[in-house]
Amino acid sequence: MGIWDTLSVKRLLIIGIGAGDPDHLTLQAVKAIAATDVFFLIDKGSVKHELVRLRLDLVAEHGRLPYRIVEARDPERDRTAAAYAEAVADWRARRAEVYERLVAEELTDGQTGAFLVWGDPGLYDSTLGVLEEVLRRGRVAFDYEVIPGISSVSALTARHRTSLTSVARPVHITTGRRLAEEGPTADDVVVMLDAHCAFTGVGSGFHIYWGAYLGTPDEILVSGPVAEVGERIRELRAEARERKGWIMDTYLLRRLPPAGR
Repeated sequence: MGIWDTLSVKRLLIIGIGAGDPDHLTLQAVKAIAATDVFFLIDKGSVKHELVRLRLDLVAEHGRLPYRIVEARDPERDRTAAAYAEAVADWRARRAEVYERLVAEELTDGQTGAFLVWGDPGLYDSTLGVLEEVLRRGRVAFDYEVIPGISSVSALTARHRTSLTSVARPVHITTGRRLAEEGPTADDVVVMLDAHCAFTGVGSGFHIYWGAYLGTPDEILVSGPVAEVGERIRELRAEARERKGWIMDTYLLRRLPPAGR
């Protein structure tokens, strides 16, 4: 835990809670949860309520009474907009309004609030950017500390028993949208947020390590040459999303060595 400059300021802990397994919680995260007075839970609707349920379970196990839990609804995001960057900026601005209200109205000076962030707050998560926007507005003052967590990427490579990087080769982390537009930009590419299975367009020269609902009882793992397992992954993904109403998945693409090597 960090040392705060003053005990009179509002304090926030941005706590990475891992990819879904309750045992992903680090000792640092356990201590942070125990030090929290007010937990802010952002509800994404009934379809994803089990994501809130896991957070509530972690608070019940590791929190120290008396604490409060404050829930707020996540603003809807337009995922069909042609102007992707503008749509994300609009959604973040509306989310900043929600966070600003929570900190202003639910946290008093000297108290510690916390956001429990899926995976790691520093990897493909908007919480830090939204809080920086709240600070730029200047209507509420607070200090904050980030507690890293086990990311879905770390969980993926561990479950597949493979390394994220290869000797003397870079790794590129990108999205399905960018993969579809640019193709593989490195020999090793981690892809997140791929609703349209862009891996099916990379050709026959790549091996894929794919995982969905990592660290949960619903976890699905598939690996193999894209040409052999790509369609199977597409079918599994569609079936899982239909069954649960949502899906969180990621994958690593690794270029296969040339034939004969």
